Amino acid sequence: MSGSVLLDTNIVIALFSQDQNVIEKLTETEKVFVPSIVLGELYYGAYNSVKSEQNIKQLDAFRDANTILRCDALTAKQYGNIKHQLKKMGKPIPENDIWIAALAMQYELELVSRDKHFYSIEGLLLLRW
Repeated sequence: MSGSVLLDTNIVIALFSQDQNVIEKLTETEKVFVPSIVLGELYYGAYNSVKSEQNIKQLDAFRDANTILRCDALTAKQYGNIKHQLKKMGKPIPENDIWIAALAMQYELELVSRDKHFYSIEGLLLLRW
């Protein structure tokens, strides 16, 4: 059994696509958290989709069934440090992903993602499903 994890957008999309590997891993996981940033990315995708009403309802149900982590002043401090380190290394990554990583580090959660650029963040606990 895994401990507590924070889901990236691509993992939630895989879950919605019935990815059996993700479903299996989630059933073995103790606690699952979702960043508010991920919800924003998913809602953006839903509003831009052909089946927007259906996708928004699915997201609403997902939101209500999960613990959502929101950014605060400590997240902002973590974000600033991560972005500074990435800039020093010359390895920028998307802004939303820095916020997601900041939440994972703030709460000492393993981030589940399929994005390789997260490996550039020193100290980030990362799982690839």
